[in-house]
Amino acid sequence: MRATGFMGEYDFTLNPYSGCAFGCTYCYAAFFSRSAERRDTWGSWVEVKENAVELLMRRKVGKLDGKRIYMSSVTDPYQPVERTVGLTRGVLQVLADRHAPKLVVQTRSPDVTRDIDVFQQIEEGGGRVRINMTVTTDDEDVRRTFEPFCPSNAQRLDAVRELRSAGLDVGVTMTPLLLVRDAEAFAESLLATGAEHFIAQPFHFARGKFVASTREGALALMADKLGCEVATFQSRYLDHYRAVFEVLRDALPELGEGKDGFAPPF
Repeated sequence: MRATGFMGEYDFTLNPYSGCAFGCTYCYAAFFSRSAERRDTWGSWVEVKENAVELLMRRKVGKLDGKRIYMSSVTDPYQPVERTVGLTRGVLQVLADRHAPKLVVQTRSPDVTRDIDVFQQIEEGGGRVRINMTVTTDDEDVRRTFEPFCPSNAQRLDAVRELRSAGLDVGVTMTPLLLVRDAEAFAESLLATGAEHFIAQPFHFARGKFVASTREGALALMADKLGCEVATFQSRYLDHYRAVFEVLRDALPELGEGKDGFAPPF
């Protein structure tokens, strides 16, 4: 579909699935669900867009050449169902066989390494690819609290290394940047993967961006980690974010922030 809003600088967003089994506590994507029930049960359902490959095949060969495509904006293209359905790979293969897009892939799953060959095919055909891996913290306790159904930080960083070893362009997105125990060591671990592009963004507080239950639950958990009340959490967290961001900005070669960081890289 045509890109709008936060991703408005892209030509298209591509979401092979509706819903996301990763169900991260802080996820804003639930806000875009079609019904209150779907919003309230975010993380427990996934819809496969079974005609996605067929629809893409209808586009004239070369129609997407040079088009900036962001996959995905409101789901994860490599959530667990992809292992059996293979829809993301099917979509990528159509892009590789028929087009030369400028593609950004956003995920938090190491399963993205399965498709290294297709990413390379897209680039060999004149397209461009960047894979963004989301890593929100250096603390596995924090990760398990907010992303209980997601792969570990170590698995994600290993995937970044593998992608870089394959010659692919890879970024690390700390969006949102949660709590970090040791900012300097965190930066070193990110650099050690070979990634060259980084994006950070604070946890959002705007009530309209979150399902009430998801948002309030996430705030309570974060406040507990910071040792403060929910009422004072926002200022405490923002102080933490700014301190960590300053360390990362000094240590990382290319660190963008928020919407500007997500601007099309090519």
